[in-house]
Amino acid sequence: MVINKNGRGIMFLLLLLVVLAVFAFSYFDINGNSFHENEREYPLLKEEGKGEIVKLPEPSHDGDVSLEKAVAERRSVRSYREEPLTLEQVSQLLWSAQGITEENRGLRTVPSAGALYPLTVYVVAGDVTDLEVGFYEYLPHQNELRLLSLGDLRKDLYEAALNQSAVRDAPLVMVISANYQQTTGNYGDRGIRYVHMEAGHAGQNVYLQGVSLGIKGVVIGAFEDEQVREVLNLSPEEDPLYLIPLGK
Repeated sequence: MVINKNGRGIMFLLLLLVVLAVFAFSYFDINGNSFHENEREYPLLKEEGKGEIVKLPEPSHDGDVSLEKAVAERRSVRSYREEPLTLEQVSQLLWSAQGITEENRGLRTVPSAGALYPLTVYVVAGDVTDLEVGFYEYLPHQNELRLLSLGDLRKDLYEAALNQSAVRDAPLVMVISANYQQTTGNYGDRGIRYVHMEAGHAGQNVYLQGVSLGIKGVVIGAFEDEQVREVLNLSPEEDPLYLIPLGK
């Protein structure tokens, strides 16, 4: 069969269209959202050039409260004094949830199946000294916070959490989300339970660390997933698992 120049041109265009279609399918979900987390668009960041990094104080490894005492005194508390948390306290709480404990292999404070670490920890800050009111992502390897948006999201998060007052009133709400694919890609559907185990480890660590700091909190799993995702502008592949209001 002989193909003339026009035929070759048409075949080239068809091939180009197929390549573009494959790229678009792999890059975007059905709603046209990018799967690439680092390309999430927070309107405030895009418009005002935000996204600055907040360096956290180094966490302490020499607490005065014994593990046994922390376990015995751990309680879920839903009401807090109108008193700010310090940046040092926030750093310590974040470290307990997902901090790095072994630099060479990047091991963290909680066990993770295959050391895949599918969890992301965020902070909704309402009343923290030396920290602007806003929404931040915790960067474990750098021990830093990355500002995602300015403004107090606690009221919107409170409404998404079925009007649980602890979310509205706490000076800080820690949010733990998970990317299931990061674990199920290795372990199949069984990876889902591994992710939930890991979230439980992180939540308990925060409880125990809070006892040593004189800070109380409560892990909350009752909320509207899509509403929380919308309030925080989470990426499509992220599922919120825990809201943890924290205060004195």
